[in-house]
Amino acid sequence: MNSVYLLIAGLGVFALGYRFYSAFIAAKVLSFDETRRTPAYAKSDGRDFVPTNRFVLFGHHFAAIAGAGPLIGPVLAAQFGFLPGAVWIIFGAVFAGAVHDIVILFASVRNGGEVLHNIARRYMGRLSGITTALATLFIIITALAGLAIAVVNSMNESSWGTFTIGFTIPVALLVGWYMKGLRPDKIAEASVIGVVLVLGGVILGRVIQQSSASSWFMFSRHQLSIMLAVYGFAASVLPVWLLLAPRDYLSTYMKLGTIALLALGIVIAHPYLQMPALTSFVHGGGPIIPGKVWPYVFITIACGAISGFHALISSGTTPKMLKNEKDIRFIGYGAMITEGFVALMALIAASVLPPGDYFAINTMPAVFARLGMGTVHMNELSKLVGEHITGRPGGAVSLAVGMAYIFGNIPGLKTLMSYWYHFAIMFEALFILTTIDAGTRVGRYILQESIGSFVPRLKEVSWWPGVILTSAVISISWGYLLYFGSIGTIWPMFGVANQLLAVIALTIGTTYLLNHSPKKAYGLITFIPFVFMLAVTFTAGVENIFDIYLPQATTTAQVNIFLTTAMLVLVMLISADGIRNWFNILSGRSLPVAEGATDDRMPEDVRRSIDNLE
Repeated sequence: MNSVYLLIAGLGVFALGYRFYSAFIAAKVLSFDETRRTPAYAKSDGRDFVPTNRFVLFGHHFAAIAGAGPLIGPVLAAQFGFLPGAVWIIFGAVFAGAVHDIVILFASVRNGGEVLHNIARRYMGRLSGITTALATLFIIITALAGLAIAVVNSMNESSWGTFTIGFTIPVALLVGWYMKGLRPDKIAEASVIGVVLVLGGVILGRVIQQSSASSWFMFSRHQLSIMLAVYGFAASVLPVWLLLAPRDYLSTYMKLGTIALLALGIVIAHPYLQMPALTSFVHGGGPIIPGKVWPYVFITIACGAISGFHALISSGTTPKMLKNEKDIRFIGYGAMITEGFVALMALIAASVLPPGDYFAINTMPAVFARLGMGTVHMNELSKLVGEHITGRPGGAVSLAVGMAYIFGNIPGLKTLMSYWYHFAIMFEALFILTTIDAGTRVGRYILQESIGSFVPRLKEVSWWPGVILTSAVISISWGYLLYFGSIGTIWPMFGVANQLLAVIALTIGTTYLLNHSPKKAYGLITFIPFVFMLAVTFTAGVENIFDIYLPQATTTAQVNIFLTTAMLVLVMLISADGIRNWFNILSGRSLPVAEGATDDRMPEDVRRSIDNLE
């Protein structure tokens, strides 16, 4: 099948979904009010609640939600063939993921920018509030470890990749300082400087690789695990304007530019999908994902279709920076649709490789030898990209090779494949690191809120000892799983954890809609995805425990069993509580819950100035 056909089909469905379905949700289901004052103004503190330009905020939000999931998940799921993943990405993003994101973002904005478990407490009661907080902490820790493992595997013993990715951190600090202090509001100017410096890092990385300084940037997997945890801690502690927002904004438009370039490359080179529509592994026994296409394709491709992690951002950093409710559609629904497109591009990039080459990259040599497959272009590809690429599981390397393969098929660009490959590695790492920094920060928010019930001062975001302590706890927790885990143990648990959080968010979203939508029937837009994801994740969670972790009999496997079991139990409690609440609301036994933020009107002159700035 020509990859261009799949590209056009995806773009068409995404465009229709945004044009019509999101407009219906915004106007009829949620009823946006652009005259209402948002938490960014009502609680402005210059640290977390900061009114932010909507394009900068889109950049932050997209970068925070679009971690490894839309890149790595589709690549790993290509094991089943390109068709299951493509169908799930295209329709899941439009009817499940984007709905999930826009509803939770709206609910948080209407409740003063509160985090997910506080919204659950308000609308569902104390039990759901506590269990949501516990479940979210479990889930965010496993999710961050799952995201980080892809970076570790791609940077392991690669001086070019490590230097280039590390170089983006001081660039982000420079851009943040430039926009905040040196040249305030000169966004385009700062963007050009940032993009030029980041691209310069890719070129300079090649120089470093070929020099005596190469050994300075060669780190083992365990060293990189520690370094990533330290980075997550620093990003959680520093003010949001200094590292988080500028890095996310800068990397987002780099990412979108790359994806647009990849789409253009597909149109020009129009490579054929060499991976079949369905493989023999749909029935199980695959070398990458051990289970069957049901339910594993739906948890392996998480962020590209629906992702519970997005609820942490939609009720974490983003609602605290939103200037106007009218931007919720653009940021909440639009960013998720964009992420779906990224996931589709990743699936195509993996599927254009010959199956033998794909499996040679994504499995260890001993495992690949048992498959009885032969490679086609592996020696040539290794030489062209300048790296040893066989036996590099995790999806990141095969995606980078697939992207370089597409670009290399464009006339005149084949000699630049090593640069394309390392640019793609940097591109993937930017996706992931921007989720790690935002995710660690959101985890800090949740932990501060939870422990703050017993130690009230911890709730103060300006109290440095509390900020440092909670940031350290979150970073060390996911760093531990990363240090001792592998792609085979972390990614299945990450997929289940991430989608269980989506179940929680859809439960809360349905409860919110039944309370505030003009028609109770509008609750179906979140209820139907809730039912589907509940079935998927419980099936996958049970299969993970009995088919993957119990046979291993290791300490790490025991930790994974505990975390998975705890998450399943907590989600079962929240779902049952949600169903109880829904029956009470529909039968009239429960009065609507008042929103947690006052309905302050935004001054007309302020609203006009916002419109002018946009």
